[in-house]
Amino acid sequence: MNNQKFSIIDRIRSFKYAFNGLKLFFISDHNGRVHLVAAIIAIGLSFYLNISDYEWIAILSVISAVFVAEILNSAIEKLADVVSPEYHPKIKVVKDLAAAAVLVAAFLAVAVGAIVFIPKLFL
Repeated sequence: MNNQKFSIIDRIRSFKYAFNGLKLFFISDHNGRVHLVAAIIAIGLSFYLNISDYEWIAILSVISAVFVAEILNSAIEKLADVVSPEYHPKIKVVKDLAAAAVLVAAFLAVAVGAIVFIPKLFL
């Protein structure tokens, strides 16, 4: 058990590390930038179509889910590359599973986007 006292300074520092992680993610991860462009388009379309509060919750939730999945996927890939720089079949399975999580989140985002946007655009 850690007996350190609570420190507001340490909590503020932890935000610095988290924001640095976001910066590194968007600088170094091509898929992260693709997801960012898709998120900007979805948010812009949401404003343009004046979606409801519940639709905003759905759109922002799936955008967040995709980013969380992609960030975790990126972290797992980088760690796996350190653990096993050469090809290893078990590392491949780990990387494929992490990528599958991103795919599931992206499919969900597309489905939610279709449910929210298609009726407003075409009906």
